[in-house]
Amino acid sequence: MIADKKQFSRGVALMAGFIVVLVIFFLPLFNGKNGLDYLDDLYNTISKGSAYYIPALQEGLSQAQGMELDATLKMESPQRAELAASLLMKGGALVNLSGSEVTVKGPLGAILTNSLADANLMFNNNGKAIADKYGADEREVLYTWWLTLKSAAKALDGQQKFKESKLIGSVLTRGVECAYNYYKVEPKKIGEKWGIVLFSLVFYVFYTLWYGFAILDMFEGWGLKLEH
Repeated sequence: MIADKKQFSRGVALMAGFIVVLVIFFLPLFNGKNGLDYLDDLYNTISKGSAYYIPALQEGLSQAQGMELDATLKMESPQRAELAASLLMKGGALVNLSGSEVTVKGPLGAILTNSLADANLMFNNNGKAIADKYGADEREVLYTWWLTLKSAAKALDGQQKFKESKLIGSVLTRGVECAYNYYKVEPKKIGEKWGIVLFSLVFYVFYTLWYGFAILDMFEGWGLKLEH
């Protein structure tokens, strides 16, 4: 039995409107994309401009002077190990392949400098330069860098070389990983899109309240209320 038909009907109307807007939001009406994908791309382009850590990381490599990487790195396959060896050799390291393992010995600073050079190209959407450099797909190169540095950090932790491991970790997450995630995203300043950004934030709050009041009116109109 409906306790308050007027309130219940208002809740149903609000919920119906909420669903209509939701359906429209997921239609490809925004430059061929649905609203979620459009806003996701928008915030990616804005955030990329503030996520360029590579110059600072390159300056920080001065502390790697005298550091050596001498370890056996485990890759997921012999093919991945072969590409990892190419990356490391470009950084001046000596390598030895054995199946899916790469034994590497070389200057850590030079190796990380090379990884950041590749990350910088990727971040600036110049994947072709990476592909030409190694004769491999640029995404595969950056992913291999990620696996290689991750394995190197783990090996250095086992050697209790925590300073070296921490330095690799910074290059891994703020350089290589960041460049991979933002590849082919065109950076934009928030000032260029402030109207859409402001509207999306206001709409998010309004739309959340819309849903909340729809549920509230439907349940209270039905006669369900919280009692103390």
